[in-house]
Amino acid sequence: MTKISAIIPTLNEEIHIAEAIKSVSFADEIIVIDSFSTDKTIEIAEKLNVKIIKRKFDDFSSQKNFAIDQAKHKWIYILDADERVTVKVEKEILEAVRNPKKNIGFYVRRTFYFCGKKINYGGCQRDKVVRLFLKEHCKYAGVVHETIVADGKLGFLKNKVDHYSYKSYDHYISKMNHYGELRGKQFFKEGKKVNLFHILIKPPARFFIHYFIRLGFLDGFPGFVFAKTQAYGVLTKYIKLWLLNNGVK
Repeated sequence: MTKISAIIPTLNEEIHIAEAIKSVSFADEIIVIDSFSTDKTIEIAEKLNVKIIKRKFDDFSSQKNFAIDQAKHKWIYILDADERVTVKVEKEILEAVRNPKKNIGFYVRRTFYFCGKKINYGGCQRDKVVRLFLKEHCKYAGVVHETIVADGKLGFLKNKVDHYSYKSYDHYISKMNHYGELRGKQFFKEGKKVNLFHILIKPPARFFIHYFIRLGFLDGFPGFVFAKTQAYGVLTKYIKLWLLNNGVK
């Protein structure tokens, strides 16, 4: 029987980690790769009989690729701590590894929840990520919004996992600040500069795309807040780049 290694990257995920681990209990191996959490993440995970690896965080791709290299089994399922594999998706995963039909990986669609509210629009209706794949054919690339680079055919699972991405508005803003800092540093290394277009045009344009073009207004006030914070994320990375360009760490 084909076996699966499930990998969960963590940093201070005490409110999520137990349910995340339970949702991949079908896996033959569960690895928690932790960036030295300061809350009870590790304490909780240790009670659930999983393999724990501690590694200093450098970027999202490196963290996940390192964990993939430590996995025992050839099929990998990557689960962010704020995601939950539903029973329907679990059945699809097990069937996919038994009969992959020449696919070396599979996209999984996600149902997005923002501050406890289900978001149906704003671009979330098209949200999909590669989560299930053969380790010898797939690796992560990218500093922040890391993606799978695959050397073969990718299929799709039909059902969706639940994605409880942000537990509060403050939590969301803290993540946007973190992502913005990483992206700003990446742009700085690439020698990019900031101009008024990046500050005055790109953030409002991002809001317009998520709220109007991608129909975020259909989600009511949560859709407005979601679009607003997407714009904030764009602004944050260029502020960080501007600071670095001016010698401010």
